[in-house]
Parts: sequence; structure tokens; C-alpha cells
Amino acid sequence: MSTKIRLMRMGKIRTPFFRIVVTDSRKARNGLSIEEIGRYVPGQEPSIMEVNSERAQYWLGVGAQPTAAVEAIFKVTGDWQKFKGLPGTEGTLKFATPKPAKSIAYEAAVKQAMDEPKEGATTMKKKAQEKLAAKANPAPVSDVVVEEAPQADVISEETPVEAVVETAAVSEPTATDVVAEVPAEPVTSEEAAE
Repeated sequence: MSTKIRLMRMGKIRTPFFRIVVTDSRKARNGLSIEEIGRYVPGQEPSIMEVNSERAQYWLGVGAQPTAAVEAIFKVTGDWQKFKGLPGTEGTLKFATPKPAKSIAYEAAVKQAMDEPKEGATTMKKKAQEKLAAKANPAPVSDVVVEEAPQADVISEETPVEAVVETAAVSEPTATDVVAEVPAEPVTSEEAAE
């Protein structure tokens, strides 16, 4: 039986990934395979190429023929050079830089947000700024008390409190005085009947 090492397409439309499989050469592209020996994801930068080197060497040794695409992948990973006995068995595979964990990035952002001043984060309207300024700089209470205390002493020294009360009582008219000034109108019997 003649075997081939080829790519089996998987994935959605416009986002393919491939399995590197060993299959009978007479089977369909995505038909039943004998063994899966790797995978290839071209949609990422750099492309992901994973090959089980031991199994690839076995199948190449027993006569499986790789397709052109799989041969190119084997050259990048170094498996083709190893099979042919050529120098450069380490391959030219590029590795993606590891991304920092999302939890570490989140914790750093929270820490940075906690360090920022809270007052400068948003702008306020003028009235709100004035209220905030008034709360921040209240009028000193001790100055107001000091000014009022000497004036109260001066008033008590000039006139006694009893004299002030007497003058106020004399100037106000009483209710009995008002009644005495206005004469009562006589009520006639005609007005009472109506």
C-alpha cells in the first residue's frame, strides 16, 4: 500500500488549520487517515507548526511520500534534513513571544488606577467647583467670635438691659387703647332683619 503524508483541512471558512496525517494515497483529502503526526495553523503570526518528529521519521523511513506542502513544513522543523542526513537539523522554526498573563495585566492596571489622583479625573461645573473650594477653605470660626465678643461688652456697658425693655413697652400701643378710640356703631332693627 502506498502511503502519503499530507494536510487534512479543518476549521471554519476563512480560518483554516490543518492536521498533518499519514493516509493511503488513494483516499480523499479529508478521508480516513492512518495516523495524525502533527498540526499546522497558518492563520497566526508566526504560523504554528507542530510535528511529532519520531513518528515523522518512522513514516518517512518506511516509504511514505510527503506532499510539497508537508515537505516544506518538514524543512522548517528540521525533520526533512534529519531524514536526508543534511546539516541544519535544528530547523528554522520561529517561536512566538510568550504573552503576559491577562491577570497580571489586570492587576497592573488596577494598581495604576489606584495611584492616580481622584480630583483630577473629571472636570466639574463652576458651581460644583465653588462648593468644593468653600468646603476646602471654610471661614475661620475663631475670628468671627472674637469680633462679636467686644461689641456685646460695649452694649452692656452703655445701657442696662432693663432700660431697653422699658422703652420698648412704652412705645407699643395696647389692645385696650385701640378699642377705646373707635366708637361702636349702633345696630338698627332693619339691618338685623336683613
